[in-house]
Formats: sequence, C-alpha cells, structure tokens
Amino acid sequence: MASFRVKGGTQLKGEITPQGAKNEALQILCAVLLTSEEVLIHKIPNIRDVNKLIELLADMGVAVEKKGPESYSFTAKNIKLSYLDTSEYLEKASGLRGSVMLLGPLLSRFGKGRISKPGGDKIGRRRMDTHFTGFQKLGAKFHYDPKKEIYKIDGSQLTGTYMLLDEASVTGTANIIMAAAMAKGKTTIYNAACEPYIQQLCLMINNMGGKISGIGSNLLHIEGVQRLKGTSHTLLPDMIEIGSFIGLAAMTQSEITIKNARVDKLGLIPDTFRRLGIKLEVKGDDIFIPASKHYEIETFIDGSILTVSDAIWPGFTPDLLSIVLVVATQAKGTVLIHQKMFESRLFFVDKLIDMGAQIILCDPHRATVIGLNRKYALKGIRMTSPDIRAGVALLIAALSSDGTSIIDNVEQIDRGYQYIDQRLNNLGADIVRFD
Repeated sequence: MASFRVKGGTQLKGEITPQGAKNEALQILCAVLLTSEEVLIHKIPNIRDVNKLIELLADMGVAVEKKGPESYSFTAKNIKLSYLDTSEYLEKASGLRGSVMLLGPLLSRFGKGRISKPGGDKIGRRRMDTHFTGFQKLGAKFHYDPKKEIYKIDGSQLTGTYMLLDEASVTGTANIIMAAAMAKGKTTIYNAACEPYIQQLCLMINNMGGKISGIGSNLLHIEGVQRLKGTSHTLLPDMIEIGSFIGLAAMTQSEITIKNARVDKLGLIPDTFRRLGIKLEVKGDDIFIPASKHYEIETFIDGSILTVSDAIWPGFTPDLLSIVLVVATQAKGTVLIHQKMFESRLFFVDKLIDMGAQIILCDPHRATVIGLNRKYALKGIRMTSPDIRAGVALLIAALSSDGTSIIDNVEQIDRGYQYIDQRLNNLGADIVRFD
C-alpha cells in the first residue's frame, strides 16, 4: 500500500494540463468492441481503472498497440468469446466497475455477455437495474447464478424499442446506446443521460457509421445498423480534474493556469466555484485562477445559506462535491453541501474535522460547512483515502494545511488521477510517495 507525505502551506504556481477524461475513457474503450476494424483513441489517461480495462480488453483478444504517450490503437477482430466463461475474466471484471459497459457492445455485436458483480468505489449503492432493464427491453434474456454471482445474458435477438429510463444513469445510458447501435430497427431512449461524455460516445458511434440523433438531449433516437467501422477519437479533458485544480488553487492561495480546459463542456462547474467566492478568468480555452488570500461564499438572494447539491447533467456533478466541501472550509461564510446520489461520500469529513475544519454532518447526505476564513489553518494529520474523489479532496486539504500530513491508500487516488504527485510537485508542491 502506497502513501503520500504532504508538506502543507506552500503556494503553487504555474500551468497544468488536465488529463483525458476518466469517465469518458471507460465508455469509449468498451465501444472498441463494436467493430472488427481499427479504432484509434487519443488522450487516454494513464490511471489504474483505465489501464485495468485496457488489460481486460487485451485478454479478451483485442489487439492493443500503444501509438504514443496518450494514444492507443485497438482492433477487436479476433475476440475470444470463450474467455467470458473463465474465472479469470469474471474476477478481473468484478474488480472494475467500468467493466459493466462491456456488456452493451458484446450483446450488440456477438449476442452474448457475461458479468459478475462489478467493483469500484465504496461510496454507497450503485444499482445495475437501469442497465439490465434496458437490455431486457431490447430483448435480452438474463440468467443469474446466485452461487457464482454471475449474470449470463443472451442478446441474440436484440430489437429496437421505446424505453423510458427509471433514472438518467450515465453508464446505463452508455450501455444501452452501445447495445442498440446494431439492434434491429429503431430505439428511442427517453430520460437518457446527456453528459458531455455520453455526447462524445454518440459522436464516436456516428463516426463509425451509426445513426444516433438527439445528441445532447435526454431523448435519443438510434437506428440500428448492420455493422460499424473503425474510427479515431480524442477524449475530452477531465472536468473533475479541472474542478479539483480550481479548488486546489483557492485553498493554497496559488496562481494556476489550467490549459486546454474545453470550457464549453464544463457546464455549471466554473459558476459553482465562483459562488464560493473564487475568482477565475477564462482566457480562450484556458482557465486562470489568480492567487487570492480570501474568498467569500455567496448567499441566496433572500439572504439564506447557499446550498450546493449534485444533479444529473446539466446540473452540478456529484464527483466535485468533495472538492467544494474542502474549499468551503477556508472560505468566509457558510454553505450546505447536499450529496443526493450517494449516501457514503460525505463520510470523509471526520478527517477534515480532525484537521480543524468546522463541519456539521447532518446525515449521510448533507453537511454544513462553516468557513474559517483563514483565521485558523488546517493542521496536518495522518488519514486514509476512502475513494477517488475524497482522496483528492484530502490531498488538497493537506497541501493547504499547517504541518505535514500522511495520506494512506493513495492507490484510490491513482485510480482517477495520473501522476498527480509529480504534476503537483511541478507546480511547487511537496509530495513524497512511499510504501
């Protein structure tokens, strides 16, 4: 198990370029199974979850070739369907939550799929009903082996249909889109997720010869085609990294420029941080955050306490609520953080309280943060990263603190952020990785 030793209280300065989007990468990598032709993907982040999925694709028979530091070629011509029945496949797939999105392209192109219960973050329930119900409406038949905890799926007769999703699940929508891409007839998906990453997946499939309309809305129309061809695709910059860097700059009183941020795809992220009092300037496609000692949280128009909550796109992403919570600890003012989607994501606040933050955990979904306004610095402590986003939030807290902190279990952070210690050290941070 690796740990970070973090010396706090240092101002950072410089430019940083966000990695390719992790959540988009997991969808796009699964989509290479939709064709036997070569697919080139650029801006692939070098992070654990993505690398594990690439390894799993290679084990399945996908020819993988690294073309550059962030570019790969994938050719899914000789897929070993028998591998799906092996214990090795099921074990590897169960350790990676993104592996569930292999089902859509497998059902679409080969008519069969296998999956065990997926793994990933322990941040609360993440049910699979949307995925499975969507497949069933397309005509897939499920068999569950309770002893082995394996789902066997027959998708040999997928047929387009109308469906209203019970929730706008991002991965569920992606999975259904890929399954419907080569199903017979027309599929209409209402209450579809419409995140930029879903838009990117749809555009990629259309470039492969697919017929998807309504892209960017929650009403998608998919005309099934007989086959899809190869293509090339470039991932968006990771919006969660961008939000993390904005929060980092504010907490450490640093001057940072985030390069090539694709500001047009960030939705409410910049304005949400502005409501916390953070000054940021958009310069072309870059975001400049000047060094600032104080930032003051806005109130609502009637003077009541600001609430920052997550919502489906184009609402504020739940993956950045941990960052917003940490940033608020040194602001002037009070904010209520309302995490609606996951019931365990706020349970890292005990570490922040130990560091000196003033936070009231109201229940598993809500926390009230009373900003210290820099009157008291957070103090360095030893803590453990419980998940990807909380881990980076704790890293930001440690970098702003008085003293030295130890963060254990940083493999969680590595799952979502590539070379994070090296990249922040290049800006002047003092982070040492050790076993």
